[in-house]
Parts: sequence; structure tokens; C-alpha cells
Amino acid sequence: MATLQEYKCPCCGGAITFDSSIQKMKCPFCDTEFEMETLRQYDEALKKDAVDDMNWSETAGSEWQEGEQDHLRSYVCKSCGGEIIGDENMAATLCPFCGNPVVIMDKFSGYLKPNYVIPFKLDKKAAKEALRNHYKGKRLLPNLFKDENHIDEIQGVYVPFWLFDANVDASIRYRATKVRTWSDSRYRYTKTDFYSVIRDGGVGFSLVPVDGSSRMADDLMESIEPFNFKEAVDFGTAYLAGYVADKYDVDEEKCIDRANQRIKKSTEEIFASTAPGYTTILTESSSIAFNNGKAKYVLFPVWILNTTYKKQKYTFAMNGQTGKFVGNLPVDGGKYARWLFGLTALLGAIAFGISYLIWLI
Repeated sequence: MATLQEYKCPCCGGAITFDSSIQKMKCPFCDTEFEMETLRQYDEALKKDAVDDMNWSETAGSEWQEGEQDHLRSYVCKSCGGEIIGDENMAATLCPFCGNPVVIMDKFSGYLKPNYVIPFKLDKKAAKEALRNHYKGKRLLPNLFKDENHIDEIQGVYVPFWLFDANVDASIRYRATKVRTWSDSRYRYTKTDFYSVIRDGGVGFSLVPVDGSSRMADDLMESIEPFNFKEAVDFGTAYLAGYVADKYDVDEEKCIDRANQRIKKSTEEIFASTAPGYTTILTESSSIAFNNGKAKYVLFPVWILNTTYKKQKYTFAMNGQTGKFVGNLPVDGGKYARWLFGLTALLGAIAFGISYLIWLI
């Protein structure tokens, strides 16, 4: 059975968590604050604590079928003795019985240990406020979604990311156009000139992020970028207390293709920007070579909010460092129909006015 790590207040015995507003560990019961550096040695000592062996005899339930429990793990809360069931990637969570934050130490041993972590700077209250602000100005949003919808779930999650560094040598050929239009009393003319634009050179990329969790949609995670890596610190399990954390289940090798796509696209855009003055410029062919490629394993802070409307689930994400908020919203069919009718009527009135003026002329 894996080892669970909890952080107890030396003053009152309460469970302490990482407070993003002061960037320290804090006891919610006696308000005692602890510096992160002070807890590092305490953390090492706690890792040596023994875990109770509290196995129950199997007298109920049916037998598991082959393969059903391959991805399940069972842990015992040291505070209340409750059993916590999770999948193989769960690395930090809250005990569902007593609410104490726990860190599953075995998930961060050996090669699974992250290099860095960016601590949460924004709390749950800020995430809820960001969701309310996300509703503002959305005229087609259903009233019930705003007025009666509740947040089913809100979690602060440390999401695993791979950060890639690479130097790039590239040779790219673009097809470009210059379009000129003019008119006389009878005709309107368009002239299009075509060009072949060639660019060769090098560019360096640093900290290109790729989501290392299959549970998190790549487009959702990329939408809340960027994260400020200057605020990253050396990984310590104390930062995870009070939050949910997963280890990666998409390894470095499997993330390389996504990193290559992002770097290739950015290289083509950067080189294209060195050829101004064209109406259009499109990549025809590109040859890109990497060298000095390196990767880091880090944890980024993300608030995940889930809401339900008419039995459909809507997921929102907020950057726990910068506050950038993204997520799709439902559309009220009635409001959309009225808006479309009004837009059609407006365009019709404008067209009638123009035709009437032409008739007068």
C-alpha cells in the first residue's frame, strides 16, 4: 500500500495547507504560518513515518474480473482511517471523510519526481469570481444558467506538463501574393502577383509546454497559457497539500510530437513575419532540424470548474497563477432566434435604404 503524507500543525495538530495568498503553509485552525524552507526538513522526517496496516477481511462483494482493478489504488487516511480509492495517477487529494489534504508520496519517487512546481497564487474564491465575470456580456447565455446553475465541482489541480527547449535550424519556402484593385466608370479590376519567398536561419525555443495528462484536453490547457516560469520553484511535496495533483500519464516521448508541431508552426510564423508587404503568405515547404533538445517535468496550477445545464456538462479552466479563464458556454435558442431575426431585419433595412438612394440618383 502506498504511503500517504499529511502535514500536521505542531501547535494544534490541525491539518495545514499551502496558502496561495501568502505563499506559505498555514494552519486554518490556529492561523500559525510556516515558511516553506522550514517544512523541507520536516517533510523528510515525515517520509519515514510508518503506515498503519488496517486491512479488512473480504466478506462481502463479488470477485473482480480480470483487468478490472489494474488501474485502481487504495490508500488509508492517517487522520481518520478512511480508505481513499483513486486511479493509478492520483498523487494528491483530500480525504472524502475528514477533508484532510494528503499527498501520496510514492507517486513522486524516482523518475516521477517533477523538477519544478509553480505554486498557486489565486484561491478558490478568485476562481468563482472569474466564472461570474465570464458570464458578463454574454447576451445569448440562458438566464437559468446564470441564475440557478450551481458549480458541481471546483478543484485546484496541479497539472503535469513537459517543457521542451530546442534550437532550430530551418529552411522554409513560402508562396506569397500581392493584390492590387482599382476601378473605372465601367469595371473593377484586380491584379494578383505571385512570389516565391525563401527564408533560412535559426531560432531558439525555451519552455514550450505540452500537457502530460490525458485527462486534460490539450486545447483547454493551451488556452490558459502562458505560465510565468520565473515564479517556478524547486519541487516540494508541501506545495501540494490542499490541492489535487496527478503524475503524468503521457510521458516525454509521447509528448514530443505535440512539441514538434508547436515549434514547427511557430518557426514558420516567425520566419514569415520577416517578409512584410505581401497580401498573403503561405508555407509551401519547410525543413526544420532540432539540436540541443531538452525537457523538464513540472507541475502547473490550474483551477477546474464543472457545471451542469440541461444534463450537459460544461468545463472551465483558470490559470491558477495569472487568472486567465476559458470555457465554452451554452446558447439560449430563443435569444439566438430573436437576435438573428433582428440582425436580418437590420440588414434588410440597410439594403432597402441603399437601393432607394440609388433609385433617387
